[in-house]
Amino acid sequence: MPQQLILVLQFGASAFMAGVIWLVQLAHYPLFDSVVDERARQRFLANQWRTAAVVLPPMLLEGVAAAALVFAPPPGVGWATTIVGLGLVAILWLSTALVQMPLHARLGKAGHDATTIARLVNTNWLRTVGWTARAALAGWMLLAAT
Repeated sequence: MPQQLILVLQFGASAFMAGVIWLVQLAHYPLFDSVVDERARQRFLANQWRTAAVVLPPMLLEGVAAAALVFAPPPGVGWATTIVGLGLVAILWLSTALVQMPLHARLGKAGHDATTIARLVNTNWLRTVGWTARAALAGWMLLAAT
């Protein structure tokens, strides 16, 4: 696959995820606190599956593209920049797997829990900043290699 296409796909996936995570941070997660009815547990479980269907494909695409660029850095970008990009992906995936997913699982088991929701909102700032940085870096790579 040509490097230019990989750069475009990486930028598209990163920009998409940056947009999604800002929506999640500012609107979606704060609204969790209003899910207090007897069906809260089922709503949180449904949210997990529906959100995964939206974010898993671009996350995988972003990760594959970032890894591919490490093995074949485009001219004008350099290996160190691609390592930073892949490192950001690793941080985002680790945060998702080790922090956000367990918090979502807790809500899926218990239903509404204000403490868990607050922790979800507060810890998600790492991903919000991280995906914003990823999108900016991916955009810079695309421009630098053009």
